[in-house]
Amino acid sequence: MSYAFPPGGLPGQDQHPDSSAIFTQAYAVIPASVQRDIVTSFLPGWVGTRAWILARPLSGFAETFAQYAVELDPEGGSGDPEPDIDAQAILFVARGQAHLTIGQDLHKLRPGSFAYIPPGARWSLWNRGEETCGIHWVRKRFVSGADVTMPEALVTHETDVPPAPMPHSGGKWATQRFFDPLDLRYDCHVNIVNFQPGGRIPFAETHVMEHGLYVLEGTAEYLLNRDWVSVGPGDFMWLRAFCPQACIATGDGPFRYLLYKDVNRHVPL
Repeated sequence: MSYAFPPGGLPGQDQHPDSSAIFTQAYAVIPASVQRDIVTSFLPGWVGTRAWILARPLSGFAETFAQYAVELDPEGGSGDPEPDIDAQAILFVARGQAHLTIGQDLHKLRPGSFAYIPPGARWSLWNRGEETCGIHWVRKRFVSGADVTMPEALVTHETDVPPAPMPHSGGKWATQRFFDPLDLRYDCHVNIVNFQPGGRIPFAETHVMEHGLYVLEGTAEYLLNRDWVSVGPGDFMWLRAFCPQACIATGDGPFRYLLYKDVNRHVPL
């Protein structure tokens, strides 16, 4: 498996600034080519760390989540990563090694590792390896529900989560679901969506869920609202509610992306 992560660096002065970056009222595309050193942020309470903040709540756009790509130098990390006591965290390791502690439990993470951390949990994250570590981090304030208990912490690896084929797809479209879709404790899901070459979403999905989609590998033509956009490894798509979407996988290998969506709660009135 390969897992894309921001390339960093900075193009030379001989490069033209044209790019495929797009920002509209319905969606945004932040391609890998613009995820460079000078757009990173340093975070209070973290050492040896920088972050690409790819999504944040915006009034009138996507309002439920923030999504970071966090790069940890050797011995970089934080003993108190989350400043919001109501925020839950979802981590997915793209490269390198990391030590995640949740309460008293230590978890050694590697590329493909997935972790869910409930709000209020005490946790820390450190790169104890000799190489840079890259981690995708989704932050969301937890929304409670009637008769719904708090989810427990979960640490697993994508190889332990078999793809579930979508109906009538012949296995060309499948989703790895880290949470049971019927478990209403969770107010969001982060999945890996997989397409084999030629696989597709065969209709324009138009729904209330907001999305963050980080392309882990492969290429596709992706429908966003009324526009077909070419996307590849490291490209990030950010969709507000009800933005129509579909895709057709291109190339000779799988097209895979990490998908955030908010689910399982009433709409606040």
